[in-house]
Amino acid sequence: MDKIFGAFAHRVASWSGQPLAFILAVTIIIGWILTGPLFHYSDTWQLIINTGTTIVTFLMVFLIQNAQNRDGSAIQAKLDYRRAWRGAWRSGWSTG
Repeated sequence: MDKIFGAFAHRVASWSGQPLAFILAVTIIIGWILTGPLFHYSDTWQLIINTGTTIVTFLMVFLIQNAQNRDGSAIQAKLDYRRAWRGAWRSGWSTG
């Protein structure tokens, strides 16, 4: 399950950072604004955008956290590797 979520989170995070995702979001908001007069700026009209953005934000929090956890783990692994080599070099061990 963790691998499936990780793969899904990676794909969504990669896609959501693209210009096309931003254009899609702006298009949805412009469409919502343009429909305001049609629905007389009703409570339901406002509820649609509020609910949609809340759901997207809620889900994106988990996807972003997953991406940050993966990045943090990768950076920590690189730092550990560098520290190990640096310690070996300081102690006089060399490859040649």
